[in-house]
Amino acid sequence: FNASLNRNFAGQLVTDLSTPNNAQAATVAEIIQRARPDVLLINEFDFVAEGAAARLFQDNYLSVPHNGAEPIVYPYRFVAPSNTGIPSGHDFNNNGVVGGPDDAFGFGFFPGQFGMAVYSRYPILVDDIRTFQTFLWKDMSGARLPDDPATPAPADWYSPAELAVFRLSSKSHWDVPIEIEGKTVHFLVSHPTPPVFDGPEDRNGTRNFDEIRFWADYITPGPASSYIYDDEGGRGGLEPGSSFVIAGDQNSDPLDGDSIPGSIQQLIVHPLVNTAVTPSSAGAVEASALQAGANLTHRSDPAFDTADFADSAPGNLRADYVLPRKDLRIQDAAVFWPLQADPLFRLTGVFPFPSSDHRLVWVAVSVPGTAGTS
Repeated sequence: FNASLNRNFAGQLVTDLSTPNNAQAATVAEIIQRARPDVLLINEFDFVAEGAAARLFQDNYLSVPHNGAEPIVYPYRFVAPSNTGIPSGHDFNNNGVVGGPDDAFGFGFFPGQFGMAVYSRYPILVDDIRTFQTFLWKDMSGARLPDDPATPAPADWYSPAELAVFRLSSKSHWDVPIEIEGKTVHFLVSHPTPPVFDGPEDRNGTRNFDEIRFWADYITPGPASSYIYDDEGGRGGLEPGSSFVIAGDQNSDPLDGDSIPGSIQQLIVHPLVNTAVTPSSAGAVEASALQAGANLTHRSDPAFDTADFADSAPGNLRADYVLPRKDLRIQDAAVFWPLQADPLFRLTGVFPFPSSDHRLVWVAVSVPGTAGTS
């Protein structure tokens, strides 16, 4: 769920969550309470050291009933630093000035802005978590590095000195193992950069492509993942045969929008990924028809949209994904996007949105060897 719980200034999210009176946070919490996921990724949740913001959101919002929705308690949480807003000391956007959000390791006005958080009703195997915040883009095998079209040299938008420090993840990539009745499912979470806000070099589009590709390589046994290293120096990808769920705002629609063609297909057509059921909603179909604009020319099925973007461009898109491994049988799936006639439409609404411009996406799966679903 890209819940738009990012704020404009460092410390503002803690202030907003320190009381139960923030209307947007309460609306986000009610959506979560009504969907009741057992394991949850929240994108655009500012990182605060020692999990302070994540704890406050649990205590003051998720643990409090909202309009008849029952509280939901997540005994286990995980947060870690995000590349957003961390100064790089380099002129990444080549505008002649060093500094500002566009020259940070990931776009952000302060360290941790637009971060993420994992909540779980099942134990998180903390000692086995792998993070990939500092993995360098240049170290990806076959990296799709952006090219400066004004020069004859290839893949030269970033200088050698910049490539020596440039991180692949605009936020981070995390492998968070969850223990479900003795079985381990790896929650592979990230939030690739939007493939826009750049120029003909397409530096954000190429980064988006490779951020998505990272998980495709990570879950592929053999040489494809051999280049990968984590923040502790551990090498290689996911152990073959491991169960996983890839989740996050991937900022890539299969057919529409501005991502490089084939970006999200790296995951949704991967031979290990289960796409037997695509999360959908009637509300997204209704919104596409009512808002018209760019939506009229889209090729993707509007039922699969997860984000309500500007009607002129890019229109509504499928940006958010929950993708289990094929050993996890999908029992049900949906996008939380109510019809306007539904009393719960007040939770998603129209611009300016009461919660987020993204919608919560959920998939219910059965884990082999366990009694229930998650």
